[in-house]
Amino acid sequence: MRTRGTLRLATRGSTLARRQATLVQEALEERRYEVELVTVETTGDQIRDELIHQLGKTGAFVRELDERVLDGELDAAIHSMKDMPTEQPAELVTAAVPERGRPGDVLVTPDGATLEELPSGATVGTSSLRRRAQLLSERSDLEVEPLRGNVDTRLEKLLAPALQAEHQERSEADKERKGNTGNEDFEPEYDRTVDEWFDDLSELEKGALGREVETEYDAIVLAGAGLERSGLAHYVDYQELSTSTFVPAPGQGALAVTAPDGETARDIQTHIDHPRSRVETTVERTILSELGGGCIAPIGIYAIVQGEYVHTNVSVFDRDGEESVTASRDLPVETYADAARSFARDLADRGAAELIEQARAAADGDDGTASEGDKPEGK
Repeated sequence: MRTRGTLRLATRGSTLARRQATLVQEALEERRYEVELVTVETTGDQIRDELIHQLGKTGAFVRELDERVLDGELDAAIHSMKDMPTEQPAELVTAAVPERGRPGDVLVTPDGATLEELPSGATVGTSSLRRRAQLLSERSDLEVEPLRGNVDTRLEKLLAPALQAEHQERSEADKERKGNTGNEDFEPEYDRTVDEWFDDLSELEKGALGREVETEYDAIVLAGAGLERSGLAHYVDYQELSTSTFVPAPGQGALAVTAPDGETARDIQTHIDHPRSRVETTVERTILSELGGGCIAPIGIYAIVQGEYVHTNVSVFDRDGEESVTASRDLPVETYADAARSFARDLADRGAAELIEQARAAADGDDGTASEGDKPEGK
């Protein structure tokens, strides 16, 4: 029997967003809360074709959830932290940062190839300006093309060409098999019929078979946490990308629960907040806030607590990965917020501010052909 009140928590409606919200729900239910998840459609969810950095403001996947909380309709909201603007309404606090998931990115390919093994001119899909710049910095010969959709949609787009080609080959082989019925000398190309082959496919692969192919991707890059939480990781071949070279987006892999400042927020923090994850993501978001890059600039920031210090890597690129400002620093845990601000100011003086300003100017002049900014893990 539950002895605490019911909490009504806002979440986006995508499969991944619901899965992530369920993690928070289960953690609170273990603390004897009744929890109801309420789906809220956001502006970002409603936009299908416009690139995310052209929305004109960060938080397209966050604001409506928080507004429902501020209006008193719901008690709290669950976000992917990397979607959240660094500034939030004064009435709201980040009530909890549950233990962070996998922070880094993964390269997904149809055959398990690594980044180094991709052929010259290979097409890589990504929904992130940061990932685009990092890819081009490592492999300037790659063709990096925009990629949008839920995690399963992106994977289907990757898998579709090869599966559709195989389906066509098997269908033609079936016709040949039927045409040679009774021919004892005929040796079929495949042991199984196309229907038998189809029945053994996963739901992800079946979805890929029916997807219209506009761009043939040799690989795509996703957030590792999104792939893992989607439940699809064991259906595809992927390689983890180094968090030193492919420095993640600030807050990537972490969830955040926002609530009005008060008793409910304090209770949530007491029960499900993970102090280490909070420190690490606070460092990342503090640096991002000081630099002012938002979702318009290719910025990676990754912090990890190591003893008495928070080891922090930062990379700021131009959009084509040709110029960058990168640095690492050990920030004292006791003064991590002030140390993070100081680190950001040093980075700005070293040229990061100039790169961010260039990215802002490029975003203002975009014609819709550039890659997207970092998209939410719930999409």
